[in-house]
Amino acid sequence: MRRTNPVALLTPAALRRAALKHSSLSLAVALGLCAPLAYAQQGPAQETSADARAEQGTLDAIVVTARKREETLQDVPVAVTAFTADSLDKLNVEDLSDLDAQVPNLTIYAARGSSSTVTAYIRGVGQSDPLWGVDPGVGIYLDDVYIARPQGALLDVFDVGRVEVLRGPQGTLYGKNTIGGAIKYVSKPLPEEVDGFASLTVGNYGQLDAKAAIGGSLFGQDSGLRGRIAVASLNRDGFGENVTNDQPVSDKEINAVRMNLGAYSWDDFDVQFAFDWIDDKSGVRAARMLAPNRFAPTELPMESRYDIRSGMPNVNDTEIKGVSATVNWRPNDSWAFKYVAAKRESDTETNIDFDTLPNKIADVKAFYSDEQTSHELQVNYDGGGRARGVVGLYKFDGRAGGQVLNNFFNLLFGDTQGNVFTDSIAVYADWTFDLTDRLKLDVGARYTDEDKHAVVLNRSYTDATFTQPTGAIAANFDKTINFKNTSPKVSLDYQINDDIMIYGLATRGFKSGGYNIRAQATAVPRSADPFDDEQVDSYEIGSKMSFLDQRLFLNLSAFHNKYKDIQLSVFTSYDSNGDGTDDAFFGDFTNAGEGTVNGLEVEYQWLPSAHWLISGNLAWLDAKYDRFIYTGIDIADEQAFTNAPEFSGALNVEYRTELGSMGNLSARLGYSYQDDVVATTEIVRSGAVPITQDGYGLINAGVIWKPNNTWTISLQGSNLADEEYLTTGYSLNAALGVFTGFYGPPRQYTLTARYDF
Repeated sequence: MRRTNPVALLTPAALRRAALKHSSLSLAVALGLCAPLAYAQQGPAQETSADARAEQGTLDAIVVTARKREETLQDVPVAVTAFTADSLDKLNVEDLSDLDAQVPNLTIYAARGSSSTVTAYIRGVGQSDPLWGVDPGVGIYLDDVYIARPQGALLDVFDVGRVEVLRGPQGTLYGKNTIGGAIKYVSKPLPEEVDGFASLTVGNYGQLDAKAAIGGSLFGQDSGLRGRIAVASLNRDGFGENVTNDQPVSDKEINAVRMNLGAYSWDDFDVQFAFDWIDDKSGVRAARMLAPNRFAPTELPMESRYDIRSGMPNVNDTEIKGVSATVNWRPNDSWAFKYVAAKRESDTETNIDFDTLPNKIADVKAFYSDEQTSHELQVNYDGGGRARGVVGLYKFDGRAGGQVLNNFFNLLFGDTQGNVFTDSIAVYADWTFDLTDRLKLDVGARYTDEDKHAVVLNRSYTDATFTQPTGAIAANFDKTINFKNTSPKVSLDYQINDDIMIYGLATRGFKSGGYNIRAQATAVPRSADPFDDEQVDSYEIGSKMSFLDQRLFLNLSAFHNKYKDIQLSVFTSYDSNGDGTDDAFFGDFTNAGEGTVNGLEVEYQWLPSAHWLISGNLAWLDAKYDRFIYTGIDIADEQAFTNAPEFSGALNVEYRTELGSMGNLSARLGYSYQDDVVATTEIVRSGAVPITQDGYGLINAGVIWKPNNTWTISLQGSNLADEEYLTTGYSLNAALGVFTGFYGPPRQYTLTARYDF
């Protein structure tokens, strides 16, 4: 009984259509389709396939599933950047934050005090506050499963097949909370023959990482059962130290497991099960005082940007578990059915010392717990004619819960706690019509019906034991709100010739509204009211071009976005005791109004010879508020968009050569630049000062030696100039005297030995 490659989902009709293209493009498509799939199927012998294609004088055309069907990157009329496992290794991508400079208009980093909680922005759209119950603006997916909460979503890269970053609203196919875009982490598929790897990495700051994976057929190839297990232990000493208790800060301690099991009973039917587990006990990230705290004026900022003087223990633990089942049925050459059921849950305990001092100015202990269940049914059709597409049904149920114990000045003790329940259902369709042999029309829409139910109780206590309430209640409500949204999309793409395609599209994305768990309804009654969902209408033109017989890829895009009801998290101070002085604060959540975001993006890959590869990107972004009402006044001209640098880009130059009997060698030098950026949202008129970072550049480099098909030795370095740059911070000076910033990683270098079998 013959069993097909489980990752080869292109229908025969689609392959026939691809074969009609010009011979040079057919070569690139064939290489792009066959090489990655063969690599996943056959193991380490194919790992140098990209270098082999360089010797043949062509670039790799990566296969992506941006439209939930397999297409080559140069054929899909969507602004998407894709990375194979080979390119991720060469770029030294250890977790998703390392993609920041490699994707136009992407900003992604660890959120404030955590190592694995993600903050992601694409084209100026995202969500900086990882508050539970508030949805992100960039969707992150692990093997078709949406990760609803930012805690633990800054995924470490190991045993990966590819990563795709879709820029711009993806509301039609991916739904709510992809208003900025989507990041898809795709694990390696299940192989028929046994393959695997083991690697060990050492580096400065005591880094010691161990990764391994093995997979193949179980009980013989005729059994139809295949499995794979991958494990990782990632460890590093702290970048700094808490000088009060001698504990490390910004250290790393992560253990992770991913397991997959597949049953392939016929050519047209398979069931795959997946399990992933992450235990992150990395310490809190260090925050540097950017100015003395007025409540402790003698405590000056420390010399090191990674040292702190916190009086709180180094506790920042997150545990995440997920399971999923995927059923694929291909009854004939034209139809394919896919069903994905998944459940995920996480628990977090963390200490947040806003002031970073031993003084009890603003000490917070937080607990978060999340769980989600999702179901998705997809139906793909491609009969080889002029119409093809996908329709689907999606259901999501989730609970995001938390409790935050606040100690202000050892005088005010508050408890913020609550749960947000989400019940969402959506139907969608995306269909492509060949109007002519060169002109294609793509139309799609998604309808979402969602309930947000919030149960909130915020109150005060008599002391730091948080056992005896004072009777003062800041918020106590049990409310539900419904959101309905239709997100349409229409696009046209025209194949000017075999190597140049242009496209234009109009699409919509939205992010759910909800309730502010941190509401202070006594002082600010409106904070207990729901905030609205936000919406982006995006208009984009672009091109996918290849020149010089597939030795140069050049992709361009220009977009105009109208951004409405922008959700903003702003820390607001207020007078808690009526003495006329702001002595407390709460995290306010509101809708800012409207904004306009314009941008240009360029991505390029050039293979001037078999030895050299030059790649990178350039991006320009102009993001401005059109309307921002604060206390009845439009302050749009005073406010700046968060995480929206005007200019950014990256340049990577790689040299590779054969060493005869000693294998092959590649060396890379990379430079990335980001213009001035505002990292936090503050109301300037209220006297708050946002965290800002001037323009800066980072230098990275790496050398990879493959003496044979089994061994790989790599030496990598990042931020080699040891550039100091802020990613985010806290500006709470009015109430707490806090003005602190979190810095990106320092200079790091690693040596890795990897064995493939």
